[in-house]
Amino acid sequence: MEKKEISRREFLKDVAIGSAALTVAACAPKAISKDGEAELEISGDMEMRTNEANGDRISLLGYGCMRWPMIKDDEGNDVIDQQKVNELVDKAIAYGVNYFDTSPTYLRGQSEKATGIALNRYPRKSYYLATKLSNFNDWSREGSLKLYHDSFTTMQTDWFDYYLLHSIGRGGMDAFNSRYVDNGLVDFLLKEREKGKIRQLGFSFHGPKDSFDQFLALHDKYHWDFVQIQMNYVDWAHADGVKNVNANYLYEELDKRKIAITVMEPLQGGRLASVPDAIERQLKEREPQRSTSSWAFRFVGTYPKVLTALSGMTYMSHLEDNLKSFCNFKPLTEEELEFIEKMASLIHDYPTVNCNDCKYCMPCPFGIDIPGIFKSYNNSVNDGYIAQSREQEDYARLKRRYLINYNRSVETLRQADHCISCGHCVRHCPQSIDIPRELRKIDLYIEKLKKDTL
Repeated sequence: MEKKEISRREFLKDVAIGSAALTVAACAPKAISKDGEAELEISGDMEMRTNEANGDRISLLGYGCMRWPMIKDDEGNDVIDQQKVNELVDKAIAYGVNYFDTSPTYLRGQSEKATGIALNRYPRKSYYLATKLSNFNDWSREGSLKLYHDSFTTMQTDWFDYYLLHSIGRGGMDAFNSRYVDNGLVDFLLKEREKGKIRQLGFSFHGPKDSFDQFLALHDKYHWDFVQIQMNYVDWAHADGVKNVNANYLYEELDKRKIAITVMEPLQGGRLASVPDAIERQLKEREPQRSTSSWAFRFVGTYPKVLTALSGMTYMSHLEDNLKSFCNFKPLTEEELEFIEKMASLIHDYPTVNCNDCKYCMPCPFGIDIPGIFKSYNNSVNDGYIAQSREQEDYARLKRRYLINYNRSVETLRQADHCISCGHCVRHCPQSIDIPRELRKIDLYIEKLKKDTL
């Protein structure tokens, strides 16, 4: 298949046609703080999208359950803060959010249970539940079936509304066949769909164009009900084109086949919520009352075939800010789409690591805090606090700031200099980042700072 981008005229026509299929659900007019004062005004209704295949009315804002808030238990272990999860779910549901996406691997196996506890306080038919067959480490039929059945028990449900083959694409058809075909798992899941245990069957995709085309070619055989893609205003036309494919291609090919589209990483794992200062200034000049995140969400929601856009909202402030974008939703205009494409080009040129903080690379067998190292580095680049040479103005201050922030963010024994390039992390990274190489680059940068050899 040849790549063909959607023209502006075709897109705007599609928006007009697609808008007839959109419905809305009431949002509460405002949240009230404990002292009775209004703490947040959220106007309008939650934007809803209709799954044309079965009539499901789904909130355009979906809850990605990969980043629930954590606390320490009595033994010092990181565990999910169930009370805060319940509060977040309550607020989300009150404002019309009804799609919740999780996985048995999220948060080291804790997400499904916490999500189930929070949601089971509501009638089962009042929300849509999505989880995944995340058989990354055990591809056996026995192990995969156990993972599948355990999800029902853990989440205390009799069916899943949306069920995904998790993160296919890397490794191509060989990996797909090993994980799902040779062990009979796809045939089993098709039968489960017939029984109603799975209402909609699909997959999440990370990978190159040829792999995507191969999986779509299986549509006649398996009838994919939906596909989850990484889509945001940077990856729309600025993916690397080798290990990952542009979202505009994914969107169009799925639309051609009338396959429902769910979106992951609308913020690129938070990178589009914390853009470089120069770009943030331009966004704020146009929309001073909106957050930088709102541009990313409005971009994704502008495309009418998107069923829901998942956001991993760890804190109440994240949820409240997102509700401002999706209640009384305003799609981007043609001129705003052109503007955000210019911002995407600038962001693409920044020397950051394309890490979305999914933590699939963790735990590192040698204890290295891979996401923490990348986050510390990216934040310094985006905030403009990066020392580039000894001749640079404020070099000493920037050097000191970076080193102090790095040591505060990442424990000494978990820093980049402890990487031995074993490659264990690489095969788990959905962004196909050469993690050992990026860690070496950061470690070399730090050594140059310490020795004043930049």
